[in-house]
Amino acid sequence: MTLTACSPKSEDDGLAVRLAGVRAMVNHAATAAGRDPAGVRVLLATKTVGADRVLAVLRAGWTLIGENRVQEVLAKAPELEEARLAGVPHELHFIGHLQSNKVNQVLPRLTCLQTLDSAELADRLDRRLAALDRTLDVMVQVNVSGEASKSGVDPEAALDLVGAVAARSRLRVTGLMTIGLNSPDRGAVRAGYARLAQLREQVLAQRLAGPGPIELSMGMSGDYADAITEGATMVRLGSAVFGARPAR
Repeated sequence: MTLTACSPKSEDDGLAVRLAGVRAMVNHAATAAGRDPAGVRVLLATKTVGADRVLAVLRAGWTLIGENRVQEVLAKAPELEEARLAGVPHELHFIGHLQSNKVNQVLPRLTCLQTLDSAELADRLDRRLAALDRTLDVMVQVNVSGEASKSGVDPEAALDLVGAVAARSRLRVTGLMTIGLNSPDRGAVRAGYARLAQLREQVLAQRLAGPGPIELSMGMSGDYADAITEGATMVRLGSAVFGARPAR
């Protein structure tokens, strides 16, 4: 089953229906894979989505959101902070490539960085977090597809990076993240997701990241079912809820 994007007639028209539909489809995929649907979290990818619509989904109880661009994090920050103070909590994950020179701007706003892919970035984060006297949840991004257009550490180097990141006192490794292969070959897409799941088992077996659980953030609107079949604990969905993104 594939999620289909819906263009809303107005800002909030049908939003609750689409949210319910997304949850139902994810639940169906988990059940079909013999998994407990409660074991799959849905992150709503809010790239290009205005703050008012983000607030609408937060008020509807969907508190896990993800941004791809630093400028959007900063632009929406005042409204999101106001909502938090008013008793509408949320987790904000950064799911785009983060340049080192943007760390200072975005770090105070984040709950989790899903795209950590180098020791150099880990060092920059750790130093800044020390200055802020806080810690940060991070996921190590792995390029399982081998596509040059995608960020992420090579699978062969992923375990070393997880161990190096976990050694930083201000960073807490909570998972692995990947962007699936851009291909109509579902078998090839699933193979990449299976590779990430294997890496998680190695992380757990070798106790590289501490005692907590390790998330698998993989799968988007076009391939979430295959990701869930291979063990995804978090899928990143956007257009199925908010409609097709505007062309650049």
